[in-house]
Amino acid sequence: MTLENIKLDIEFVRSQFPAFKDPLSKDWSFFENAGGSYVPQNVIDNLKNFMISTKVQPYAEYPMSKIAGENMDRAIKLFANMINAQENEILIGGSTSINLYVLSNALRKFINVGDEVIVTNQDHEANISPWRKLEEFGAKIIEWKFNPKNHELEIDELKKIISDKTKILAVTHCSNIVGSVNNLREISDLAHNHGTIVIGDGVSYAPHGFPDVKELDVDFYTFSLYKTYGPHLALLYGKEKLLKTLPNQNHEFLDGKYPYTINPGGPNHEELVSLVGIYEYFDNLYNHHFSKKEKNLLEKIKKINSLISYHEETIANPVLEYLSKNNKFKLIGKNNIKDKNRAPTISFYSKEISSKEISKKLVSKKIATRNDNFYAWRCLRDLGIDTNDGVVRISMTHYNSLNETNLLLKALRSI
Repeated sequence: MTLENIKLDIEFVRSQFPAFKDPLSKDWSFFENAGGSYVPQNVIDNLKNFMISTKVQPYAEYPMSKIAGENMDRAIKLFANMINAQENEILIGGSTSINLYVLSNALRKFINVGDEVIVTNQDHEANISPWRKLEEFGAKIIEWKFNPKNHELEIDELKKIISDKTKILAVTHCSNIVGSVNNLREISDLAHNHGTIVIGDGVSYAPHGFPDVKELDVDFYTFSLYKTYGPHLALLYGKEKLLKTLPNQNHEFLDGKYPYTINPGGPNHEELVSLVGIYEYFDNLYNHHFSKKEKNLLEKIKKINSLISYHEETIANPVLEYLSKNNKFKLIGKNNIKDKNRAPTISFYSKEISSKEISKKLVSKKIATRNDNFYAWRCLRDLGIDTNDGVVRISMTHYNSLNETNLLLKALRSI
C-alpha cells in the first residue's frame, strides 16, 4: 500500500486523547486548537509517573534522581531528532514569548546604531515586540507589510526592503490569523545573501506537522509545545554556530555552556519529561498506520505529517469553501488548502454582526471557539478590523473529525 492510499484513522487518533471521553468536553466540537491543544494519554502518563516516582532534583547518583535526569535528557534528544536538530541546538522554556525576549536580549550584541531589523505586520506579537525593542539600542525597524488584497507576505516586497544593513529578519512560518504558510527556505536564502539572521515563528505551523529545521535553514525557530499536544512549554532551536556566540543570559557559572546560556532558570522538569509522551503518541500513530518499521525518527515524522496534512485538507476545505462563498462573512486568507499552502486556522468576520455575537452563537451550539485579535493586533489593524472585537477563529487540528466539520457548518448556517 502506498502512502497516498493510507488515510488517517480518526477513531484511533481520538481514542488516544482522554478529552474526547471526559464528561465536561466530550460533547463539544473543539475548534480552539490554535490557542492550545488537547493532550494524549502518553503525555499525562509521563507527567504522572515523574511526579510520583522522580519528583526530586535530577542528575544525582541515587536512583530517583538519576532516572529523572535521564528522562529529561531523553525528552530533549527525541524532540531534537523530530525536528532534525542536534541536542545542543534546542532548549525548552516557559513560552515562545519568553524564549524570544531572552533571545532578543542576547542578539543585542550584534546590533549597532543604524542597523536594520525587519519585522512583519502578519506575525503574532511574540515575534514582533522583542525585535521592535531593539530600536531602543539604535536599530532601525522596518516593517514587511502583507498585500492588503490577498493578505499575503510577498517575496518581491521583501526584496525591496532588505539590504546589507539588515541584521535580523523575524517572520512567521504560518500566520495565526491569515493561515498562510510562508516559504521560510526561500526567505532564509534571500536573507542569508545579505548576512541577515532569520528568526522563524513556527507556533501556528508545528501543530500541523513538525518542521525540518535544517531543510528550512533558519537560524532560529520556535514553537509552543502546548499547541503541539503537550504542556505549557515552548521550544527554541538555534544553529550551534550562532548559539556559541551569544552572550550569557543565565547564571555566571554557566557561561559558555550553550544552550543553557539563553534559558534562564532552565526547563520545568516534570513538564519536560512529559514531552516524551508526544514522541510516544506519534510513534503510536506511525505503528498503527504503517507496516514498515522505519527506524529513522525524522522519516517517521515526515510520513505522519503527510497523513495529517491530507486529513486536515478534508476537514477544513468545506469550511473554507462555505465562508468564501457566503457574502455575509469575510474570510481572511486563501479559500482552499492544497499541498499545505495554508493551515486549517480559519479567521473570518462579518460586517453585519459582531465577532463576539457570532462566537456566542457558535458556543451555544457546543462549538468551542472564540473571537479575539489573538495577539496579532497589528495584522487586524491593517486589515481594517476592530482589534477589540477581532475575528472569529476556527482552528482545527488532526484529531478533529469530518462529523465535527458538519456540525460547525450547520451552526454557521443557523446564524
